[in-house]
Amino acid sequence: MRLVKLEASSVHFPDPDSALQDPNGLLAIGGDLTSPRLLSAYQHGIFPWFEPGEMILWWSPDPRAILVPEERHISRSLQKFMRKMPFRFTLNRCFEKVIHACAIEREDGTWIGPLVQRGYQELHEAGHAHSLEVWEGNELVGGLYGVSVGRLFCGESMFSRRENASKCALMMFCQHFSRNGGELIDCQVLNPHTASLGAREIPRRQFLQQLSELSQRALAPDCWLPQDLSPHDEDLPVFPKDRE
Repeated sequence: MRLVKLEASSVHFPDPDSALQDPNGLLAIGGDLTSPRLLSAYQHGIFPWFEPGEMILWWSPDPRAILVPEERHISRSLQKFMRKMPFRFTLNRCFEKVIHACAIEREDGTWIGPLVQRGYQELHEAGHAHSLEVWEGNELVGGLYGVSVGRLFCGESMFSRRENASKCALMMFCQHFSRNGGELIDCQVLNPHTASLGAREIPRRQFLQQLSELSQRALAPDCWLPQDLSPHDEDLPVFPKDRE
């Protein structure tokens, strides 16, 4: 299969089924990170990932890692930690700080360079990219961000400056997202951390079918308004029982 170079004049992407098998999911190169192109990518099951300073690479791997909010796994130790919850949570209060923290907190280097941060900040300002923040007092100690496509959320990155902060962020996000009609979280590529929290792999074709369906279905209108979140709200689902 031939690798496609994107045209500057169009935000059209090739069919994800034409992506390379090695490296797995590489679909196209070039283009930019403008809001229209990023949104078009996520609407078609495609995401950017590249080294800062190099050409933009676009991916749609097979299989695809996903997390169904109701299938999230809370270990016994995490349940015990959350009963004494030392954190508070907010939604869309400081997107810029979250994506910056995701960039600088990674020990293995980062692809979230200034170009990427600007692109997703613009997508956030357009109402499509969102963040969840974890606070200890007034200090930002964890969080995550990603892109919403109807009732599907494409998770991009998370960070943690305290034990369990990123895990709590994901659990809190699952509760809020599910409560507002969300049905699926795209984790892109499975890793030990997301697998331990309940993520699993499905064939790309199945993921794209679910994306096509969920992208046409709206969340509750207040879902992405900046707000405080609490795991103790009466209308939030109860944390699932320990499955260990």
